[in-house]
Amino acid sequence: MIGALGDIHGAFDAARAVVARHPGVAIWLCVGDIAGDPSTWLAAGRGYEPLGARVCWIHGNNDNFDAIAAGDLPEGLEHIENGATVEIAGLRVAGLGGTFAPTWYETPAADLPHPKKSSAKATELADKRRHFVREDVEACKALRGIDILLTHEAPRPFRPFANNRGPDAGKAQINEVLAAMKPRLHLFGHHHRFTDQVYEGVRSIGLDLVTRGYLLIDAESLTVTPQPAPG
Repeated sequence: MIGALGDIHGAFDAARAVVARHPGVAIWLCVGDIAGDPSTWLAAGRGYEPLGARVCWIHGNNDNFDAIAAGDLPEGLEHIENGATVEIAGLRVAGLGGTFAPTWYETPAADLPHPKKSSAKATELADKRRHFVREDVEACKALRGIDILLTHEAPRPFRPFANNRGPDAGKAQINEVLAAMKPRLHLFGHHHRFTDQVYEGVRSIGLDLVTRGYLLIDAESLTVTPQPAPG
């Protein structure tokens, strides 16, 4: 059994409560946006805290990319690079973190700007490493034999509000990856709403905030059991 967490956004106590509830689950996945308030990024921990178990995660658009690049993360937090894979409980897991921005999509990942600013908040907003680019998508599309794909963005069509209301917030690049890769299961975050749909023939589950719910996943069958947050 493995677990999956939605966006944490600094709610470390809530995430630890989930982990503590399942001592038999040694490995957790997370779909991004773990970091706390950017005002804490200059302090010890740089916006991150240990969660009480091994957590393999992709970045969202609200993470500390300097800490990620430096590997300056608490014990147990293992960042999955875009287009990379990790072996977890006998499963092959791939990641495509960050959000889509058409202005930056054709930029080489190494050239995404991250200018130094006078405040942590300004640095966060100016840091274009929060976006994925074409080379990341192409790297993911070339992968085969993937059991679980983690993305921060949703495929399209995706309506961000309850009862499938609102404009389509999904991104066609995620559909491209699903169609080419054909993972057994796709998990995403960013929109803070639980959904369970099929895109490109792949079961695709959107995770809610960790303060509201999480998933347990059977490592053999990939049977998914949604769980409410503790309390």
